Amino acid sequence: MTASGFSFAFAVMAGILDVAANLASTKSDGFARRGWGALSIALVLAAFALLAEAVKGMDLAVAYAVLGATGIFGTAICGRLFFGQRLKPIGWAGLLMIFGAVLVLHTA
Repeated sequence: MTASGFSFAFAVMAGILDVAANLASTKSDGFARRGWGALSIALVLAAFALLAEAVKGMDLAVAYAVLGATGIFGTAICGRLFFGQRLKPIGWAGLLMIFGAVLVLHTA
């Protein structure tokens, strides 16, 4: 794998940790359940550590867009699977637009 491939992988992994942090935050019930809250904070810190690695080989704007898009998509899908949350069709259209924007940034 090339250096830029590793950077992209770090950005995606950061997004996955962001999704896990969002799920833990939801389970924390507004941080009333401290274990889930602490896990959420630890996962966010780990996500940003991976983002720091990603920006060593790619522009910050692209790395953060990849992290953000991965986090948004993953949170929407996991919210549906684990918590029964539903997006309206306009929400899915917005997700597609985000995906397209990240593709354009990554190829620019």
